[in-house]
Amino acid sequence: MAEALTGDVLPIVECGDPVLRRPAQRVEPASLGTGAVQRLITQMRATMEAAPGVGLAAPQVGVPIQLAVLQDSPDRWAHLSDSDRAARERSELPFMVLVNPVLLPVDEDGTASFYEGCLSVPGLTGLVARHRTVRVEALDEQGQPVDLVLRGWPARIAQHEVDHLRGILYLDRVETRSLSTGDKYAELWAGRPPAEAAAALGFEIS
Repeated sequence: MAEALTGDVLPIVECGDPVLRRPAQRVEPASLGTGAVQRLITQMRATMEAAPGVGLAAPQVGVPIQLAVLQDSPDRWAHLSDSDRAARERSELPFMVLVNPVLLPVDEDGTASFYEGCLSVPGLTGLVARHRTVRVEALDEQGQPVDLVLRGWPARIAQHEVDHLRGILYLDRVETRSLSTGDKYAELWAGRPPAEAAAALGFEIS
């Protein structure tokens, strides 16, 4: 499968490009059955897997429409300890396509702060507070309604990707004092509670 998808991998747009800062256009449901849109979905899935990543929004490959692909699986979190995975509430998220998504926070579950990165912001990671639980209403790749509740890390993935469709990068939400290079994060903060980074770097977790 991976070999068959090699030619479908697209270049990922990096921060500084205006396409990442403009609200994406809604997708006409009738267009979802077209070869062009189905081809884009195939390419986005291949690009996400090759990166590797757990989500990708169409603006990240230069297409300003409200479409995102998401997937998380054990091979993506193999580097995490059991306790770290439990703290992040990271669980398997089957491949899905979200078209014209609307995200509704489930406020009574509060927020959680963890480090996250972005394929469009290479080399950096930072602490971001996200809603622990969200409801997502969207269309799938066939134009069928999607209405689901996501918790923990899947909810974080959905929020990150929906932000992309609104012209928002995680840099807009990050605790700036937490920003680290990937190497420094791996050296100092990987596998440690975010509160330790907050104490050492001089910020408070919301």
